[in-house]
Amino acid sequence: MIDQNKCEACPVHNAGNLKRLGINMDKFDFVVALAGNPNTGKSTVFNNLTGLKQHTGNWPGKTVTRAEGGFEFNKNRYKLIDLPGTYSLLSTSTDEEIARDFILFGQPDVTVVVVDATRLERNLNLVLQVLEITDRAIVCLNLMDEAGRRNIEIDERALTRDLGIPVVPTEARQDVGIPELLKTVDDVVTGKLICKPYRITGSSKGLTKAVENLAEKIKNEFPGLPNARWVALRLLDGDQKIIDAVRSGEISGIVKRNAIEENFATV
Repeated sequence: MIDQNKCEACPVHNAGNLKRLGINMDKFDFVVALAGNPNTGKSTVFNNLTGLKQHTGNWPGKTVTRAEGGFEFNKNRYKLIDLPGTYSLLSTSTDEEIARDFILFGQPDVTVVVVDATRLERNLNLVLQVLEITDRAIVCLNLMDEAGRRNIEIDERALTRDLGIPVVPTEARQDVGIPELLKTVDDVVTGKLICKPYRITGSSKGLTKAVENLAEKIKNEFPGLPNARWVALRLLDGDQKIIDAVRSGEISGIVKRNAIEENFATV
């Protein structure tokens, strides 16, 4: 059982980074990010989960529209944030930057990545990038009905094993699989399901060595940072937002959150 008093002290439940990102967590217990490529049925999944109980606004300082809503499951209250549809988190566009920053700095309790079952290989690029940032993720394998019509077969159990995170097949337009998705979200945020995500290893020995050396220095500077390897990759790529976050110490907020979660595991 999670101690709600401790939970309220967690950075994701106070005014910290979420407030700066424009998210008000009053009256909610957990926050869920909804990510995905464009045209994967992400909006339909969002509408089914929230029951159209949603409102829209712009991200702080951006003209990109943000949709958010809420739902309840198993006596837990969830705020759902619909991130801009994007193919990548490399921060080469405003949409990519918003999605990346929310997952990294907003530290949602779980990120649900909606993928198109008929274009799985292309969609997995975003999934793998999300898994470099967070351990708490779920794949919503949507449009399974369309995949069936095209005689595309997907072994979701094998995909779950290979990715190290839950994979939930859905047909959002028919509301098929949505109850299972709700339960999986609840299981991940309450610790009933522990994700052990797959991480990509570099093909270049030189790059791998550089990443390992830099990641080790980052770990020494920010002990407990769960995604030091990903931060190292972004620093080597010259990602200015990550450079600034390391210099300012903003990245340490993630360390604090991770330490609190480890304390939860002992409750």
